[in-house]
Amino acid sequence: MSLFSTPFDPVRDTALVTGAGNGIGRAIALGLVGEGVRTVFADISAERVSAAISASSRPELAVPWVGDLAKLDACDALLAAAHAALGEVSHFVHSASPPRHEADHALAVDRRTWQEMHAVNLDAGFHLAREIAKRLIAAKRPGSFLFLTSLHAGTPRNLPHYSTAKAGMAMLVKELAKSFGRYDIRVNALVPGAIAAGGFVADASLAKHIPLGRLGAADDLAPMALAVLSNKLSGYVTGAAFVVDGGLSLTNWFEPPALED
Repeated sequence: MSLFSTPFDPVRDTALVTGAGNGIGRAIALGLVGEGVRTVFADISAERVSAAISASSRPELAVPWVGDLAKLDACDALLAAAHAALGEVSHFVHSASPPRHEADHALAVDRRTWQEMHAVNLDAGFHLAREIAKRLIAAKRPGSFLFLTSLHAGTPRNLPHYSTAKAGMAMLVKELAKSFGRYDIRVNALVPGAIAAGGFVADASLAKHIPLGRLGAADDLAPMALAVLSNKLSGYVTGAAFVVDGGLSLTNWFEPPALED
């Protein structure tokens, strides 16, 4: 049997994917369901969740959940719903992130926008991962977590709320990987480039800066995500960050923002 024919165990493996209504989160959630993994599709939009599940190859394996992860009580509600539907969650993917707007540079971003970006990316990511890990540890079961960070965890983006949230997530991955590794829970990061999906409105002109010559799509990320999530394929990988960007990180194309009114 091929090493790649059964990357997951449909009997034991379960998944929770945030931001599963669109973009990269949706592509990963659809991929997991396609591999026979019962998966919670969590998103802030009921319409997007419904559309994503309708597009899946195995909709009977998909569990919808709708809520705003900027709120701690919503995170707790998501955990309760996921554990009620799946039992233990063995695979956690944190892809949810508020939309970002080019106008929100350092002199323009307001406090609410700043707080919401950090709350969804960093606070919710930490809280969900820790609570899922606690249950896995108690049950003595392995786990695999994947955080969607960004090239701008290390490179300024003219959007300080976004870049700092992603930078925090990048370190959170390392902290959790170090803490949870002894319990056979792996934690890694997927680092997208210019992906024309989700909250990123891709400028076609960026393609000239990408060695592979094109913008990325959500489906370019999903195969790598599933490979990293799979305990069969990546069982000795933790605390790592996998860049999927067509080579974009080989250059920095952003100019300083125009700060004048």
